[in-house]
Amino acid sequence: MPEGDTVFRTARTLDQALHGELLTGCDLRVPAFATVDLAGERMHEVASRGKHLLMRVGEASIHSHLKMEGAWHLYRHGSRWQRPAFQARAVLETDDWVAVGFDLGLLEVLPLAREAERLAWLGPDLLGADWDPDEAVRRIRSEPEKPIAVALADQSNLAGLGNEYVNELCFLRGILPTRQVVAVTDVPGLVDLAHRLILANRDRAERTTTGNTRRGAQSWVFSRAGQACRRCGTRIESGSLGRNELELRNTFWCPRCQT
Repeated sequence: MPEGDTVFRTARTLDQALHGELLTGCDLRVPAFATVDLAGERMHEVASRGKHLLMRVGEASIHSHLKMEGAWHLYRHGSRWQRPAFQARAVLETDDWVAVGFDLGLLEVLPLAREAERLAWLGPDLLGADWDPDEAVRRIRSEPEKPIAVALADQSNLAGLGNEYVNELCFLRGILPTRQVVAVTDVPGLVDLAHRLILANRDRAERTTTGNTRRGAQSWVFSRAGQACRRCGTRIESGSLGRNELELRNTFWCPRCQT
């Protein structure tokens, strides 16, 4: 599942290949930007901001979000794509590389000068150089009646956590996902753990919150409904939670370890 660590690694890989290169081809396959052609412009940088990916080309910023199914791939010219062409939403070429964005949940082109304004709503970036834990804590506490899982997933509080991290963090701190923020006694400790956990996974191809990278042993509760808790053996339960009915996410918890 693409979360902040996935997007960080994606941006770093793309930047290593494309940084400073001239685009020789630009095909944006979304109606609103299909006529935009940045061929001939130089790729200054590829960066991440939370779960958002930013390609700074000339005086423009190509802004994308992977959502649930999206991915960016790098190919050599003439090599076979690993996903079908009809899923491609962006194809950017240089002399050496073809960068393809598949099933992007969001793709838009902004004037570079408006990039910061467009993303100003995001909270502190867990993997950013300007990470500010005190501000993240302040934002979370600003809505004391909100369920803690919803507050952690809210990108306007802190940017980078997705559903997997949120569920795992709640387990690790012994907190039911539905517990209100006001009832969480150590929000700074929770935010600190979120930062340490995503930082530890930033350079891993396979995310783990248990410390075990073996397939099937990487998470405590996420996607483990009906299975035994790794700590106490109680059956993991599941439900759904969100800010509203349109934003419901699957939740997982141990009814004994989390209160």
